[in-house]
Amino acid sequence: MTTRTSLSPRRLGLLAAATALAAAATALAPAAGADRPGSREGRDDAALAWYDVTAETIAEAGAPTQITNNRTWAIAWTAAARALRDDAAGDPAYDDAALAGAVHHTLTTLVPERADVLDAELEAALDRIPDGEAEDAGLAAGRAEAAGLLAEREGDGLDPESVNAPFPVPDPAPGVWQPTPPDYGPPQQAGNRDARPFLLDSADQYRLEPPPAVDSPQHQADLAEVREDGAADSTTRTGEQTETAEFWYGSSLTLYTEPLRVALARSDGPASERAALVALFHTALVDTQIATSDTKYAYLAWRPVTALRAAGDTDWTPLHVTPSHPDYPSGHGTYAGAAETVLTELTGPTTEPFELTSPTAPGVTRTYDAWSQLTQDNIDARVWSGIHTRTADEAGVRLGADVARHTLRHADELLG
Repeated sequence: MTTRTSLSPRRLGLLAAATALAAAATALAPAAGADRPGSREGRDDAALAWYDVTAETIAEAGAPTQITNNRTWAIAWTAAARALRDDAAGDPAYDDAALAGAVHHTLTTLVPERADVLDAELEAALDRIPDGEAEDAGLAAGRAEAAGLLAEREGDGLDPESVNAPFPVPDPAPGVWQPTPPDYGPPQQAGNRDARPFLLDSADQYRLEPPPAVDSPQHQADLAEVREDGAADSTTRTGEQTETAEFWYGSSLTLYTEPLRVALARSDGPASERAALVALFHTALVDTQIATSDTKYAYLAWRPVTALRAAGDTDWTPLHVTPSHPDYPSGHGTYAGAAETVLTELTGPTTEPFELTSPTAPGVTRTYDAWSQLTQDNIDARVWSGIHTRTADEAGVRLGADVARHTLRHADELLG
């Protein structure tokens, strides 16, 4: 287990204005743990309950494409946040019913195979709310906001078929992406760049500068690091580095579900701010993945395995299988950069220590107390996996941060 020193948590309030929201912020504070890190002991918490329902629904029956699942989160929780900014908000009965109505309506629409389970969750939630006008108004408002946002987002190009739309493999050339071993599969996620963002003006709004030239000292240094530390049979990679690579090899959406839950659980803000935290996080991540695809397919940078084999290391094999899309920038890097930026701006850079596990590293538990630690592990992990250059990872963090800051600056446009 990797344990890190605890730092004092910082509080930031939600910064709301009528015409602009430079950073929608949720006041967060550590809460005593009950049965899992960050849970609120001694009281019902509708936000956490519906957060867990959303996570379970997507884990059990979500789409095969990550961005599609981020979209589901974004729609459900943005609808909730909009309903919770109504004049009636502030009444606990209204707030809990509005949240239930928005999330339930979204999930049953987008994941209809879970309708029976979701209906039971809604019935149980409404049983905990006092009957009356506030409950009825909240439920209606949540459902209406969800229906409106689902209609607004219809045809946005974030369905799995559109995400993985065919893309022609470019002709081989130095520095140019080619299908990678062992499967040599077709390019993936190229369609993201054609999807309609939530808040970006266009997919290329924050397009990165080109990657280092193939004959540049930077590119050669990047490849030398991956050759030594990212090989399947590396003699320089330590056991802890291998563990880091394995831990962060999985889906970013899966691995960031618990950190966001920790931030939500430790929030002392009103229901509207807590829903906004989840909504802004996933909206930023949808737009980040659109921007990531734009840069990836604009430059079509080759992966380390292709570069190293072309340079003569014909048997070189990375620790982990290389995903089927270009190197620059790292998608894990962009996800981490956006996630860190949203969590830092809305909750502060540090939190009380929390434990995190990973489906790709069974039995391993890591402890974190700063969002930047997750980002650094993502950067290192993709190098030690042998599937990205460090430049691609670090550039990805910058891109994700740029998109997340844009999301927060334009939060009023999202939240209404």
